[in-house]
Amino acid sequence: MDANTDIKNWAGNIRFNSSTVHYPETVDDLQAFVGESTTLKIQGTRHSFNRIADSKTALLSLEKMPNPIVLDKANQCVSVPGHMPYGELALFLQKSGYALHNLASLPHISIAGACATGTHGSGISNGSLATAVQRLEFVNGRGELISQDKGDAEFYGCVTGLGAIGIITRMHLKIMPSYEISQLVYEDLPISELEHNFDAIMSSAYSVSFFTNWQSDVINQVWLKLKQDDYAAFDTEEFYGAQQATKDMHPIGSESSENCTLQMGVAGPWHERLPHFKMDYTPSWGEELQTEYIIPREHAWTAIQTVATFREELAELLLITEIRCIAADEFWLSPFYQQESIAIHFTCKQDWPVLEPLLLKIEDALAPFSPRPHWGKLFVMEPDSLKSRYPRLTDFQKLMKKHDPDGKFHNDFLLKYIH
Repeated sequence: MDANTDIKNWAGNIRFNSSTVHYPETVDDLQAFVGESTTLKIQGTRHSFNRIADSKTALLSLEKMPNPIVLDKANQCVSVPGHMPYGELALFLQKSGYALHNLASLPHISIAGACATGTHGSGISNGSLATAVQRLEFVNGRGELISQDKGDAEFYGCVTGLGAIGIITRMHLKIMPSYEISQLVYEDLPISELEHNFDAIMSSAYSVSFFTNWQSDVINQVWLKLKQDDYAAFDTEEFYGAQQATKDMHPIGSESSENCTLQMGVAGPWHERLPHFKMDYTPSWGEELQTEYIIPREHAWTAIQTVATFREELAELLLITEIRCIAADEFWLSPFYQQESIAIHFTCKQDWPVLEPLLLKIEDALAPFSPRPHWGKLFVMEPDSLKSRYPRLTDFQKLMKKHDPDGKFHNDFLLKYIH
């Protein structure tokens, strides 16, 4: 079944080059379609801000395929369709008494798309969303249905695969018993505290996020997500000179907290606290542009000082910056590959002609720290610079050639940055 429509991404800053969307209803249909196609790209929840998922020929959606969730209690694992949003899976897991180790800032994104682009969540000891994957099944460029398990040689190349290896049909994720989180927000953390206490602050809760607009010498908000045992022992009165908020907050201080997850220490299930935004509400700010740079955690303080020098240029364009920590992993094209990391994220107004030259300046200033941009967000880095930061890139290129010898999943983005 095909549909012709005007397709945009979630934020509306990208209009896809193809208006033809194909909807296979079974895995057999999908295999047949891929086998007969010349070029195509899979569509998930269209949350990427660049053209990583664009196609000039044909787009593919799996939303009409069956969505069974299979719980394997014996092996603490759940099997899910790759196109399912995290929010939908989270509801199922919570009702069954289980949880994931981590979630992103918003639960609206698809599981396969998030893992494919290195989407992460927060927590100094928490790996990215992809680190929960134990097995994946995908249709490669030949139309073959392939399975890769965690012990297989190609596994770490396939999971964070940028949509270049195949179309993921199912993923098997590690789960754990459900847990509760209490969320606290502190305001006006002196930025000077980060020079000597960065790791201590980031280790003070299960998940920690800084929000700042860079317009003063404070971190505007610190969001702490504490598991119940840790919350019971947590001293809520003083936090490195920051003051506990007296009401629920939005990361952008001037915005209503209505679409944000509950704070003020009110305990709630993991899936209603780990994201910043509720599933049934518009996430973040809406019409925005996002960019994010991942940097070795050892350079956190110097990198933050570097970004702070752009205070005046960010003043009118920036909505908010979020700073988080992510544990190292082994995925070949993960921004966290063998690197304990911080992520410096910018949510900006939709003004690309102003943002583009500013990103060039910021990237140049951060160059000594070898930043890796988030694959699904905006950046202007030269391809050679980006490629040099991935030691397993050659192995990934061989993997693409093996599973997609005719380049069916190629597009301009992949040709520029990966080939």
